[in-house]
Amino acid sequence: MFSVLPGDPAEMMLGQNVDEEQLAVVNKKYGFDKPIGLQYLYYLNDLSPISFHSNDAEDYTYLTKGKYSAAKLLAVGGTTTVLKFPYLRESFTKQGKKVSQVLGETLPNTFVLAVSAIFIAIALGVFLGIVSALKKDTFLDKAIQILSTIGMSVPSFFSAILFAWLFGFVLHKYTNLEMTGSLYELDDYGEAMHIQWKNLILPAIVLGIRPLAVIIQLMRNSLLEVFNQDYIRTARAKGLSEFQIIRKHAIKNAMNPVVTAISGWFASMLAGAVFVEYIFGWNGLGKEIVNALNTLDLPVIMGSVLIIALLFIIINIFVDVIYAWLDPKIKLQ
Repeated sequence: MFSVLPGDPAEMMLGQNVDEEQLAVVNKKYGFDKPIGLQYLYYLNDLSPISFHSNDAEDYTYLTKGKYSAAKLLAVGGTTTVLKFPYLRESFTKQGKKVSQVLGETLPNTFVLAVSAIFIAIALGVFLGIVSALKKDTFLDKAIQILSTIGMSVPSFFSAILFAWLFGFVLHKYTNLEMTGSLYELDDYGEAMHIQWKNLILPAIVLGIRPLAVIIQLMRNSLLEVFNQDYIRTARAKGLSEFQIIRKHAIKNAMNPVVTAISGWFASMLAGAVFVEYIFGWNGLGKEIVNALNTLDLPVIMGSVLIIALLFIIINIFVDVIYAWLDPKIKLQ
């Protein structure tokens, strides 16, 4: 799909001063001169732990040194079968840097941002959801519901611009926060990289607003449903305090839909909070994807999509394990 995007990757790589001979060399080196179906098979061959390579130096699948470490398994005719780690190829625009290196540099920053944002969303969302359920139909409940509705309705890019302008510019002398900045930044002398934790505050809050609003709504509704169950009435009849009932019985049984929401949001955050990272200048996966799309850096785009898919699978498996811990009935099934 990315191969049919408008624009020529070879021209993007070579720049404006390009001739037909240079284009032919680049197209042959990266396989752009092959049919799309064959390019796809070559890409699968690079990804596969067991892959097949030609012994002909003129062939695209020729096993050149420096791409990756591979153990030769079998040689038949002009083809060699090797065992290797999946190869995501090299970036078109970063002077031959491997895609795995590009993702390795950006994904940890996105992970730190996503964990911080989801922590804020869980801590405040569960607490405010419990308060809203306990104070049902009161002024406090309605105020929390209005705020959560606004949080779900406001787009992330608008929230990011608003928070950056308000807290990073208008109130800068009080907050000491910057409008843009990443986790690691050069010092004033340009000699060493230092962690700037304050740059995490605004993007983490903005990224956590929408999941926070969803968690509040789900926690409130789920808890109200649990309060109507027979075992809650039995616990009250036994003389347990409301705090004990909520802590020991209600919260754990109300958490299933909340866990589902958390897993989905967390996976999306790890997939790259594109707007938030780009607006705040956070050097994460989302910002890298935008830059790769702008420059037609196809290997980085495709590698990012694969990593995103893998993260969704891992997180969903992890959530299934949590379900079994929260609900014994699921474990029995």
